[in-house]
Amino acid sequence: MPLLVSPDFTSTDLFHKIRRIEIKTSRLVNELFGGQYLSTFKGRGMEFTDVREYLPGDDVRDIHWNVTARLGHPYVKRYTEERELTVLMAVDASQSLAFGTKGRFKSELAAELVSLLAFASLKNNDKIGLLLFSDRIESYIPPRKSRSHTSRLVRDVLGFRPKGRGTNIDQALYYLNQVQKKRAIVFLISDFLDKDYETHLGLTQRRHDTVAFLIRDPMEQTLPKLGHIVVEDAETGERQWINLKSILFSQRYLVQTANHNAALNRLFAKFNMDHVFFQTNQDYVKPLVHFFQERARRIKR
Repeated sequence: MPLLVSPDFTSTDLFHKIRRIEIKTSRLVNELFGGQYLSTFKGRGMEFTDVREYLPGDDVRDIHWNVTARLGHPYVKRYTEERELTVLMAVDASQSLAFGTKGRFKSELAAELVSLLAFASLKNNDKIGLLLFSDRIESYIPPRKSRSHTSRLVRDVLGFRPKGRGTNIDQALYYLNQVQKKRAIVFLISDFLDKDYETHLGLTQRRHDTVAFLIRDPMEQTLPKLGHIVVEDAETGERQWINLKSILFSQRYLVQTANHNAALNRLFAKFNMDHVFFQTNQDYVKPLVHFFQERARRIKR
């Protein structure tokens, strides 16, 4: 149950925060990610042309099952590389993202990641779009490419005030697959405090090159020993007293958190899906660089 600590920006605060994020992420793109970024995805930005027989080492996701069944032995799809890629960011705008105890709010971290992805896409001449969701579809901006479009995406993520409070990843992924028929790179950015979305997550990974960015606050992993406090569920508004000095409560919380993280890891492994964990109190550059480097090594194999 996340504590509710909502950011409350004035229009001036929002403008300055957006400018700081744009300047910071634009610099990072030029200095670190310009060459690495979507170049590691170019091999997946492909259009289907025909099939060939399966060879050892081929990606099983490329097997053409209809042809394989008809001919009696495995065939894989052949692709031609597209000149430009389509990137779609599906960003959680639920109230659990309006929380932060160290460094920044989770929603601010999401906005910085969106900004970095957007400016990297712009530098690579690729189109980028945005889907904001809570327990409903809040906003959808189709993929385009221009600096003004990129700035709008950052502004919308940071300044958007959702109508819904909860999280419905399943609905968001269903909608995404309805509006984005062409294969795309999908970044699913959320704290993943939800359940029952496995079916559409698997479908999205089969249709698109899907990467999960998981956002965490340190207090969600380790509770401070503050004694008795009132906590409010950010998404339901439910309140209750808890004793943070209770050893039994702390142990149960740690087990619940560990089980949740383990379940997410198993789910992503099941679909062979890339994922990266980010903490609000830590710099996101190091995990991103590591992710791009590891992915680039896999592509070269």
